[in-house]
Amino acid sequence: MRLRSEIPAQTLEAYRQSDYRVFATPPLVLRVGERSAALRALHARHGVECSAFVSACNPFSRRLEEACNAARHRALQQELARGQLSFIEGAGGHPDNGWPSEPSVLVLGLTLQAARALAERLEQNAFLWSAAEGVPRLVLLR
Repeated sequence: MRLRSEIPAQTLEAYRQSDYRVFATPPLVLRVGERSAALRALHARHGVECSAFVSACNPFSRRLEEACNAARHRALQQELARGQLSFIEGAGGHPDNGWPSEPSVLVLGLTLQAARALAERLEQNAFLWSAAEGVPRLVLLR
């Protein structure tokens, strides 16, 4: 676990306060550090013990134009499909800080090591990762 981060404290706090919506059936909302029975049930339905919620948008929290973010998201979808990884669309965003929600995916069965490598390639500051207990944790990369 990182004790110090290059990520500004205000940005870290926004990540911790954000809602991470998963467009599953039924839909669910993940929150950092909050146990999710719905996520545990989703893991069970798909026969996995972990998942990662990650976005390709706004690398290092630098806001990009919508078209650029859409292209990055499509590239992420294609990469996951090529790797035969199961994923569910989602969106992450703070409920009231004015930052637009970011298209994201919940990748089912993605190990912490693989999730870290993926998020690093996508130039992200952080991502959410959940083990079998269904408690999403914020994993910092910088």
